[in-house]
Amino acid sequence: MRNDAQINGGYGIDFSQASSDINGGLSLVAKKILEHGVTSFCPTLVTSPPEIYRQVIPEIRVKDGGAEGAGILGLHLEGPFINEEKRGAHPPKFIRPFKKGGVVDLTEVYGTLDNVALVTVAPELTNSGPAIRELVRRGITVSLGHSMADLSQAEEAVMNGASFITHLFNAMLPFHHRDPGIVGLLTSDRVPAGRTVYYGMIADGIHTHPAALRIAHRSHPAGLVLVTDAVTAMGLPAGRHTLGQQEINIEGLHAYVAGTTTLSGSIATMDMCVRHFKQASGCSVEAALEAASLHPAQVLGISHQKGTLDYGSDADFIILDDTLTVRETHIAGQLVWKK
Repeated sequence: MRNDAQINGGYGIDFSQASSDINGGLSLVAKKILEHGVTSFCPTLVTSPPEIYRQVIPEIRVKDGGAEGAGILGLHLEGPFINEEKRGAHPPKFIRPFKKGGVVDLTEVYGTLDNVALVTVAPELTNSGPAIRELVRRGITVSLGHSMADLSQAEEAVMNGASFITHLFNAMLPFHHRDPGIVGLLTSDRVPAGRTVYYGMIADGIHTHPAALRIAHRSHPAGLVLVTDAVTAMGLPAGRHTLGQQEINIEGLHAYVAGTTTLSGSIATMDMCVRHFKQASGCSVEAALEAASLHPAQVLGISHQKGTLDYGSDADFIILDDTLTVRETHIAGQLVWKK
């Protein structure tokens, strides 16, 4: 089984676009990703105006997977409480500070937090502390990203309950030996005992150099979570497509904000990322698969149910050949896709 904690869409569908048939688009992606061995996922919304959140969030519900498609673990809200300087492909005009103390801002922007599994915030924003604590209190995983935070700000966020890093190395300060920034959480001695900080890794061979991927993996193998960060254009031909409120351009395996050289998510599939990660890191097959199954389940606090084949857990599993190509996908013991 594989769980994708960060996927913005695919096959022409953009989860951050309010349409008359949000669930139709979601169902299409859920069905198509079965062939890549994904059995459950977090549909991800990039920074958007409040009216988009209010239209989209109530439409997307946690649900079990099956023959009709991969299960939905809950939404990943990536923004709008991020740092404009590290916005990446997020539209600057919708980025917001926590101007009303943190907790009120969450309700004001998102409306409801029902069916939300994960929220990405920049921890250096004023009032991020109360917002992070409130999200964690509600059982929502908080991830740090699109941020200029130094290490002490990142550590403080972890003390407040944050436990994940959104696409490590991308949209954050680069590692510096005198202040390692968010990257320094991988080896920080201020992470409370018994807690693990996990980090998302886009292992598509484009977003992260193989040497950087190896540095992260060797320093903190138990925390690595493979994410696709896939955009609308995954599974589509080269050319112009949309991501949220932006136009993007696909050239080969690269997705750029149109007219710029800013990467905007990937068009990689989860099976590609697993194969690339294994090859680049030299890790075992087991470690490569756990980075796409057990670790994301641990991040979301559902490892009693997903990410293992322990007695009593969901019978979501995939059959792979020796090249780690998906041959079959099973959800709840039922064959849902076969090559």
